[in-house]
Amino acid sequence: MRAVVITQPGGPEVLEIQNRPTPEPGLGQIRVRVRASALNRADVSQRLGRYPAPAGSPADIPGLEYAGEVESLGPQTSLWKIGDPVMGVVGGGAHAEFVCVHEREAIPAPTIIPLEECAAIPEAFLTAYDAVFDKLELRTGESVLIHAAGSGVGTAAIQLARIAGVTTVGTSRSQVKLDRCLELGMSAGFHVTGSDWAKRLLADMRLPSVNAVLDLVGAAYLQGNLEILGSQGRMVSVGLTGGSKGELDMRLLMRKRITIVGTVLRARPLEEKISLARDFAERMIPRFADRLLRPVIDRTLPFSEIRAAHEAMEANETFGKIVLAWS
Repeated sequence: MRAVVITQPGGPEVLEIQNRPTPEPGLGQIRVRVRASALNRADVSQRLGRYPAPAGSPADIPGLEYAGEVESLGPQTSLWKIGDPVMGVVGGGAHAEFVCVHEREAIPAPTIIPLEECAAIPEAFLTAYDAVFDKLELRTGESVLIHAAGSGVGTAAIQLARIAGVTTVGTSRSQVKLDRCLELGMSAGFHVTGSDWAKRLLADMRLPSVNAVLDLVGAAYLQGNLEILGSQGRMVSVGLTGGSKGELDMRLLMRKRITIVGTVLRARPLEEKISLARDFAERMIPRFADRLLRPVIDRTLPFSEIRAAHEAMEANETFGKIVLAWS
């Protein structure tokens, strides 16, 4: 099979398309013929040598999500048949023509959407779904601030909050991205710069505070997040593009009784991933079929242009996902 291979840590030039042995499905696994995948920040970090693949995933083949058809069934499988369209999240190895996954971890791909578009769903929507409904426990009538609103997870979270009746406020360093987020149902967007962004946002957003913060940036926004959260506010940290270390005003944390939780999807135990996948499939896949939810795609490229895809992501040029397809 063809696969994207990280030949050594470094820039996009270290990526090559190579031939590798086709994996064989093990007990309870299916082999998926990958038609398309999407690029994620974790793939860039792995290429740079900063985010190694978890145990059981290829160390040099990146890729966290896939969409394709069931091509082979391993021993003791019963949920799928050959040719079924599926999608899902893996610890790595999805930037290849074939990937093996546990059958209970795979999600039925909505047949109304082409597989290339389905490839933009799993990582962004599973991460956002887990953050919005499990970690933040958002309820109708509440409000959430989403940092990096124009990212894949950000655009997914906007849509999930919208169908739940939650008011969304978003931030970005690009006014163009904010305008496009408003089209997805975001209530208000703010172009943030400087260390006093929280004070300016509170003055402009016409809300005394927000109930929750979905932070896809990291330490750079930590203190501002505490300032903008109301009493018993909740914050979930998902991304660290803005750094991993910051100062925390414990007095503000205690006075407001704020809850802060961190989360990661890639390194979770298999059973946790299965539980999330099954819950998401049952509750949210019908919403794609009726078009209340839709993947947001910036561009689709052939895998032969994998280096250009990495360059675009690192330049922060994109709104939504970069999808990669095998030709």
